[in-house]
Amino acid sequence: MQKYNCIIITGTTASGKTKLACQLAYEIGAEIISVDSRQVYKGLNIGAGKDLDEYVINGKSIPYHLIDIADIQENFHLQKFITHFIEAYNSIVERNKTAIICGGTGLYLDAIIKQHRYAAVPVDDNLRTKLIALPHDELLKIFNSYQTDFSPMADTTSSKRLIRAIEICEYLTHHEVPKTNFPELHPLIYCIQSDREGRRKRISERLKFRLENGMIAEVEMLIKSGYLADRLQFLGLEYNYITQYVLGKINYDEMHKELETAIHQFAKRQMTWFRKMEREGQKINWIAHDYPVQHIIEAFI
Repeated sequence: MQKYNCIIITGTTASGKTKLACQLAYEIGAEIISVDSRQVYKGLNIGAGKDLDEYVINGKSIPYHLIDIADIQENFHLQKFITHFIEAYNSIVERNKTAIICGGTGLYLDAIIKQHRYAAVPVDDNLRTKLIALPHDELLKIFNSYQTDFSPMADTTSSKRLIRAIEICEYLTHHEVPKTNFPELHPLIYCIQSDREGRRKRISERLKFRLENGMIAEVEMLIKSGYLADRLQFLGLEYNYITQYVLGKINYDEMHKELETAIHQFAKRQMTWFRKMEREGQKINWIAHDYPVQHIIEAFI
């Protein structure tokens, strides 16, 4: 029988991951590690879906990690996440606690499960400057000119990922891969799923609620605090479209409609990533958003 040493709760946006993870942490005295590429940033609260009120159950605060650890201007790339994750995970284990890994950023989940050592390869700004203007076909030719151990596993589905793949290949022609001391994870993985219409309904209802309850004011405050609009738009989804609305580039109805469509598309991409993880050998338990916490506890124990 598989012996698990941590639990992963994942799923698409608006699926109820945080609520389930907090309920579970409350029952077993665990701590939560967030696996979300935007919740790391201070000030991105409503739009990033931090839902920090859910981390308090019956007056008890659930300990969490990797939330509010970076400034918005910081480029919080994958290797930084891995470094912080390892530190948080090891500290939880040293205190004889269970780590519940909760979030929907597939790239981050994949990296810690598969121990992506190539994430430690540093960014090469000079090389990126040369590559960024090239078309996808030309980038693919450059990538195919390399023969490295990394080449067969590289993601070449977009120009952005191709540039990173070329960057890694170029580094490996002159250097050894930087060593990263990953913890050995044996996760019990649960992914919250629902039918397409149910998922779309929850996304739309949550977006409407957040737009009416402070999300626009949050973006306005960030801009007034001195954060550049270009940076906020780079952070994507809510921060992209609401920034455009605040600056008068689009009206409210356009913002709402385009943002809603973008979030639906994002959720679809998340599901594609989770299915890919499963095809590549990860055992994923697919559950409904109201799945009983006790069943997870029994399976883990």
